Parts: sequence; structure tokens; C-alpha cells
Amino acid sequence: MTGEASKDSVVVWSRSSGDGRMIVKVTAVDDAFNPARGRGRFEKTVESGWVTAETDHTAKIGVTGLPSGSQFLYAVQFEDESGVRSPAEFGTFRTAPEGLRPGRGQRVRRPSGTRQSFVWTADTAGQGFGINPDLGGMRTYRAMAATNPDFFIHAGDTIYADGPIEAEHQEPDGQVWRNVVTEGVAKVAETQEEFRARHRYNMMDHNIRDFYAHTALLSQWDDHETTNNWYPGETLEDERYTVLDVDTLAQRGRRAWQEYQPIGDARALKPGTSGFEDARIYRKIERGSQLDVFCLDMRTFKGENTAGKEAHETDILGEEQTQWLIDGLRDSTATWKCLSADLPLGLVVPDGKAQESISNTDPGKPLGRELQLARVLKSIKDNGVKNVFVITGDVHYCAAHHYTPENAAFQDFHEFWEFVAGPINAGSFGPNKLDRTFGPEEVFSKAGPAMGSPRDAAFQFFGHVDLDEQDLMTVSLRDGNGEIVWEKQFEPQS
Repeated sequence: MTGEASKDSVVVWSRSSGDGRMIVKVTAVDDAFNPARGRGRFEKTVESGWVTAETDHTAKIGVTGLPSGSQFLYAVQFEDESGVRSPAEFGTFRTAPEGLRPGRGQRVRRPSGTRQSFVWTADTAGQGFGINPDLGGMRTYRAMAATNPDFFIHAGDTIYADGPIEAEHQEPDGQVWRNVVTEGVAKVAETQEEFRARHRYNMMDHNIRDFYAHTALLSQWDDHETTNNWYPGETLEDERYTVLDVDTLAQRGRRAWQEYQPIGDARALKPGTSGFEDARIYRKIERGSQLDVFCLDMRTFKGENTAGKEAHETDILGEEQTQWLIDGLRDSTATWKCLSADLPLGLVVPDGKAQESISNTDPGKPLGRELQLARVLKSIKDNGVKNVFVITGDVHYCAAHHYTPENAAFQDFHEFWEFVAGPINAGSFGPNKLDRTFGPEEVFSKAGPAMGSPRDAAFQFFGHVDLDEQDLMTVSLRDGNGEIVWEKQFEPQS
């Protein structure tokens, strides 16, 4: 698969059955997938460093110098120490259209062919719902693929390390959900190998493999890559675990997640490097002049889950990431700025008597984590940043929220929209309550029954964003069968 696709670079990922090196050949192709000719011609071959069990035989390599707005065919092989190569596996990806970046406060009309689209969702293989062979596997991935997006954002809970996968799972209506099962997924993940087994399990699904082979991935993590609602420094009180130190579990979970996601700076992933040194999860991906995507990390720097009503600011992003986001939004010249958040901003997500969420159920002035969000929102207004929108998942239903200062206790911000979509293959929940501190209005929501099954895909959801040549943005929320349940077009402010 590929990831981090920008206007001129991409990260290629694969996994080998044994020691060797990965060899990747990238070729620019036309609409018929024939090699492009003339000015569009491009071909490049790169090799990874030596791949071993140290990274569970996963490999990734950066490919740079790619022409923008182009389609590519890539071939992946592994070569052992004797020079024997595996058969080639193939995939495709597209680089972002470049165009001219407008000056601050300006709009440009782009040439035809410069539109792009993406999809997002969250929550794969949760609540005991894994790969069901009777239903053709995780088929909502197939519904996303049918929209032919340029890239996909998995906004967190890429696995459920804390959710065992058993051969049979009882559905609320009495039906029996059958799962493919493999070694290492029948209990909560604690060892490094058990965390890796969860990622390998999801990769067994042919819908995921086909989708990832042809759609560049931007991946985020949330809580279930480690354990439910975790925060740094936590000690578990869960009889299923023998390892109770969350920091130990998080270190192992992060290692496995990073091994199985095509995350990293393509320019730094050079031949001879492993690509598996600790990478900063929060990052900006430039998708040409139309779009900058800010992938947030709302887990690594998170403070303890409390009632959230402290008079002082507490962490959800941490100080360094908060300043990075403020500066990045201020300096962005892209028409649209997408904040991809692994937790919703205005929804209340309880964690026992505490709060997992930013919101704290108090509709008054910002408190606790809300103060950190308020600082970001105020900076967007103060710096004259326009056309910011938020996408997220986590809560297992879909919704569209419109935030306006007129309806808020804290009013020092520009109005914006937040779009919620998920799960992709997990139980359904919701809807959650909105906290009115920042004035959100629930314009639309659709939720299934609590712990509802993904069997008919009616309450599995993903979001789709289309940007056309005039920078008009159309956002739709779709169910697991690909049916649009809500849609709205937005014109950028200049």
C-alpha cells in the first residue's frame, strides 16, 4: 500500500514472508494504465534497507520527485540474499494536483483535471465484529473504494487491541456473527507479538488489501490501538490484563501501529534506513494548492481523564502540538484546511465518572481541555485563517455539526463545521450529547442501535469530500452500502 501521498512524493509499504529487501518500481501511467509519454513520462526504482523480523518483516520506502496531478502504477517485490525475487504485486496511486497556491485572501480558478476527493472513517474490527466470511468480509471498505477517492484518512481505532476476536459472536437480535480467527487475536493484546497480530488480522481482509493497494492512506491512532480510553501514566484496573502499566502497552501498541502504517516523511525514508524510528504522529500533508490536511494526535500528550472542569488548561494536544497547529494554520496558503481529529470536539464521551472527550458536559465557559481548544479556535480568528473544517470518527455514528459563536458560551472564534463518520466494521452506538460551550448545532445525525451489528451495513458510515476545479467543496456522509445519507456543498471564503 501507499501513504502520505502529496504533490510530489509517496511512501510505499509492504510485508515480506522472510528476510530480504523491498524493491519498488513506480511508473506514471495514463487512464488506460499504459506508461505515460512525453512530458508526463516518469519511471523510478527504489530499494529499502534490509527487512528482518525486527520489524515483523514490514518495510517502507519513500519515493520522491514525482510529477503532480498524475496517476502511477507501482510494483513491489522482495529479494533475498541470494538474489531471488518474489513475484511482483501491483497497486496504483495519484499525486495531488498542484495548481497555483493563491495569496492570502485570494481565489483562483483551476484548470480542468485538478479536482480531488478523499474519504474518511474510523473504528475497524471493534466490539467482536471481525472478518465475516459469510458476508464477504469488511465490505464497507469496498463501498469506499467504489467512490474512487484520491486518498483515505483512517481517523483512529485502526485495530481493537483490547477487543478479542472469537469464532462466533452473538448479535443483539440473536443472529450469530461468524469470524475468521487467527492466532493472537483471542485475548487482549499485551505482548509486542499480540499487537502485531491485530494488524496482521485486519490485513487478511481482501477488501482492505484491495482498497489500500489503490488508495493512498493517511493513518491516525486513537485509544484502541492500545486499550480503551487510555492516557499516559494510567494504571489499568482490568482483570483481563497481566500488564497493567498503560505506558508499556502504549509503547508496544505504537510500535506495531507504526510498523503496519505507511506513515513517515518520504524524503527521510531513504534506501538503507529502517523507516521505523519513532515518528511524530501529528503532521501536515500538503495536497496541492486546494488542501492542507492536519492529522492530529489526541492521545500521546493527553492528560488524565477527569471530569474536565478544571479552571486551568489541561492537555489534549500538548503545548508543542498546539503551537504547531496554530502556526501551521496561520502559514497555510491552501484554500481549505482540514483538521483530522481522532476525537470529536463538541461531543461528550464519558469514561466512567470522568470524560474521555474534550467536552465536559458544562455548557458554560471553557474549562480543562476546552481551554486548549479555545486557544486554537481564537488563534484561527485572530490570524485571519479561513475555510477550516474538522473531520472525525470515534463515536460509531455519523453527524454534521455547525459551530457558531452566536450560540456559544465562548464566542471568540469563526464559525466552522465538524463532520463525524464511522464505524467501518464495528458495533454501532450513539448519538452522543453535544456540549454547548462552543455553540455546536446538530444539523444531521444517524445512529444505529447500541452495540448494533454491521451485518447489513446500514449503520456503518464513512465520509466523502470532493473538491472541484473552482474549489467548491461537497461533503457527504454515506452508509456502509455507499448510500448518501446527508450532503452539503460549501463555497470557500476569500
